[in-house]
Amino acid sequence: MSETVIKAAPNPETKKKSQESGLLKRMIKNRSIYFMILPGLLYFVIFKYIPMSGLVIAFQNYQPYLGIMGSPWVGLEHFQRLFSEPLFFNILSNTLILFFINLLFYFPVPIILALMLNEVRINFFKRFVQTLVYVPHFMSWVIIVSITFVMLSMDRGIINELFVMMGFEKINFLMSTEWFRPMYVLQVIWREAGWGTIIYLAAMAAIDPGLYEASRIDGASRMRQIWHITLPSIRSVIVVLLILKIGDVLELGFEHIYLLLNSMNREVAEIFDTYVYTAGLKQGQFSFSTAVGFFKSVIGLILVMLANWLSKKAGEEGIY
Repeated sequence: MSETVIKAAPNPETKKKSQESGLLKRMIKNRSIYFMILPGLLYFVIFKYIPMSGLVIAFQNYQPYLGIMGSPWVGLEHFQRLFSEPLFFNILSNTLILFFINLLFYFPVPIILALMLNEVRINFFKRFVQTLVYVPHFMSWVIIVSITFVMLSMDRGIINELFVMMGFEKINFLMSTEWFRPMYVLQVIWREAGWGTIIYLAAMAAIDPGLYEASRIDGASRMRQIWHITLPSIRSVIVVLLILKIGDVLELGFEHIYLLLNSMNREVAEIFDTYVYTAGLKQGQFSFSTAVGFFKSVIGLILVMLANWLSKKAGEEGIY
C-alpha cells in the first residue's frame, strides 16, 4: 500500500529570514569586495544624492539669508521663465548641435583606435602607442586649450605662421563662429579618444581566441575577422556606452566650453552649463540656475530610459 507524503508549505516568514541570513553570510564572506566599493559608494552618496535635496530651490524664490525653509514658494515660475527666455532656443540648439557632432565624430574614434591597437602584434610598439594616446587625458582642459591658443593664435601662432609661409591669409580660429565647433570636437578627440579605448580593449581581451583560429582556417582575412568576430563580440559594450553617452546630451562640460567662449563666438558657443554659471554665480539667480540644471537632468534621464528601451527592443541587454 503506497503512502502519500504531504509536504507542508514553507512559512513565508521562515523563508524570508533564511534569505536574509544567506545574504548576510554572503556579505560577510565577500566583505573585502564591499570595502573596495565603499569609497565609490560614499562619493556618490555625498556628492550626488545628498545634494539632490537642494533641487527644491528650483521651485522657490531662494534667498540665502532666509534659507531653504524660509524662502517663498513660486511653483513652476522659473521653468516658465526658462522656456520663455529669448536665449533658450539658441542655447538648446547650440547644446544639441555640439552633442550630435560629438556623437558622430568622437564616439566611433575610441572603437576604431581600439580595433587598430588590438591588431598590433608587437607588444613594445603597442604599449608605446597606448601610453602616447592616454597621456592627454591626464592634462586639464586649461592645458589643452592653452596649447590650442598657442597653435592657433593670430599673433605668431604656429598654424597661422605656416599659412603665411604658404601664401595664404591668417585665420582667426579663436574668434570665429565657423571654426568653434570643429575646434571643440578635435580637442575632445585628442584628449579623450585614447582613454576611451580602455573598456573596448578589455572587452576584446575576453573574446575566445578559438574563434579567430577557426576563422583563419576558413581563410578569413583580418578585416573579415574584425567585422564578423570582434565587432559582434563587443556590440553589447558599445550599446551600453552609447546609452550612457545619450544621457549626457545636455552635459557637454562647463570648463572646456567656458575656456573657449568669448564675445565673438558666444552665438554658437553658449550652452546650458555656461548659462547656469552666468545666471547662478555671476548674477546670483540661484533658483533659476537650479531650474535650468533640473531641466537638463530630467531630459538626460528620459533619453537614457528611451535609449535603453530601444536597445532592448533591438535584442540588446541595455543598462538595466
